[in-house]
Amino acid sequence: MTRTLGVLMVCLGNICRSPMAEGVLLARLQEAGLGGKVRVDSAATGRSHIGHAPDERAIACAKRHGIDIAAQRARALQADDFDAFDFILCADRTILHDARMRKPRTAHGDVELLLEWSGVGRKDVPDPYYGDARDFEKAFKLVDAAALGVVERIRQGRF
Repeated sequence: MTRTLGVLMVCLGNICRSPMAEGVLLARLQEAGLGGKVRVDSAATGRSHIGHAPDERAIACAKRHGIDIAAQRARALQADDFDAFDFILCADRTILHDARMRKPRTAHGDVELLLEWSGVGRKDVPDPYYGDARDFEKAFKLVDAAALGVVERIRQGRF
């Protein structure tokens, strides 16, 4: 029996970037026939939106692309996430730094920048929270490209 790979998407509030990243990665994995082989979740480094649904603009943006994230609820990044997930993929460098600072010394999960890990490049997914629909679309396109990179990396066994 093969072990299920765990991927956790992380942003500040878990209401914009990481829920979209979780939703799009799940969709791309399903399309690639890898749906049951990878466990995907998302979390926040901040605590202000815990228990909240994704931002309405994130829900609408994902829906325009055929992905339903409305049932997700924000949760905080926990110490046990670093062992429960093989990869903790962070939306930007600030989140990356914060997550790495929280990682217990004995934990095995790799904490990486989402776009770098996926092959899109070493840049941040801009936080669309204070923007408009165009900003959410830009963030969605970046996390979608990252999801495709993650899927390809999993297919090739490069993890």
